[in-house]
Amino acid sequence: MYSQLTNETHPQYQTTVSFGVIGLGFITTITHQCAFLCESNTVFMYSCDLSFLLMLLSEQIMSIKKEGKKWLVDLRPQGRNGKRYRRQFDTKFEATQYEKHVLATAHDKEWLEKPADRRSLSELIELWWKYEGQSKKTAEAYLKEVKLVDKELGFPKAHQITHKLLADYRMAQLNKGRAMTTFNRKMNCLSNVFTALIAVKEFHNPHPVSGFKLKVPKTREMAFLSVDEMNHLLSVLSGDSYKVAKLCLATGARWGEAEELKGSTVSHCKVTFLDTKNGKDRTVPISQELQDEIVTGKSGRLFKDCYAEFYVQLKQCNFDLPKGQAAHVLRHTFASHFMMNGGNILTLQKILGHATIQQTMTYAHFAPDYLQDAVRFNPLNSL
Repeated sequence: MYSQLTNETHPQYQTTVSFGVIGLGFITTITHQCAFLCESNTVFMYSCDLSFLLMLLSEQIMSIKKEGKKWLVDLRPQGRNGKRYRRQFDTKFEATQYEKHVLATAHDKEWLEKPADRRSLSELIELWWKYEGQSKKTAEAYLKEVKLVDKELGFPKAHQITHKLLADYRMAQLNKGRAMTTFNRKMNCLSNVFTALIAVKEFHNPHPVSGFKLKVPKTREMAFLSVDEMNHLLSVLSGDSYKVAKLCLATGARWGEAEELKGSTVSHCKVTFLDTKNGKDRTVPISQELQDEIVTGKSGRLFKDCYAEFYVQLKQCNFDLPKGQAAHVLRHTFASHFMMNGGNILTLQKILGHATIQQTMTYAHFAPDYLQDAVRFNPLNSL
């Protein structure tokens, strides 16, 4: 660009040429004349005196000025025909930071499509594991899930993961008898892979799962045990499986929460469940009798892993339970009987550790007075 302004290429300008860099363009001054070279390499010639040149320089430099009590940023980083950025701030520091931001991003060509990411999903899963996955609460199970999705999708490249591919995958899963909740869980796992990689700048294409609409699964039937069934189940259990089952029935805890209970979290007839599903600790009162039964005097884990033993005994009881429901029936049993015995729905929410009352409302119909006004005020009573 320098050669375009030298005396050799412009012999009519037999004078000294000086350069000054202002913003994103070049300004060259010549006594009584000036030339402005934009990024488009277009040269504008002005017949002017030195005062006009100084005014031009002044306008280019002073993109920040004070107006009353505000600081005004007014600039066109891409030249007079480019987009104008004009904004007021309370402090000069904020104005300066905004100006720097505009200048730094003015030439980001966001409208240009990024090249398709041709890495395999398997490669991206390895990166996700490095930056995010291994720190998850159930890391190994999560990794197993996303690897299964990768396999079931046919080990695709990143750019091949489209909404159509995911819709076809859903149809195939449902045709195999998979539940909608299972598919939705898989999509959440896959989505987390890309969300995490985008956050650490390891994936620059649009999020392939974002915007893919998950279908609301049908409400699952929730079974619970009657008093006779509870007695029968407890009669066939023994050892730690008996104690854990009894603790679940007394507190509404999930099997894993109760099974991993430590002696240090049981005191004064209260148990505190740590590392729960929603990540929040939960304390529930228990009877003195139950505390004496489960506490052994040690501060570590109170029970060994005993789910398999419980599962075998539960199946042998031949209870009429929905498909896929096993130990969770104990939690449903607690909640159902709590409401049937006149318990408060808000108290139940806290005991179960539900994040929203909507989750707990699935048990509301067990309350003795649930919608009893339908009996009192129905029109048949007027006949």
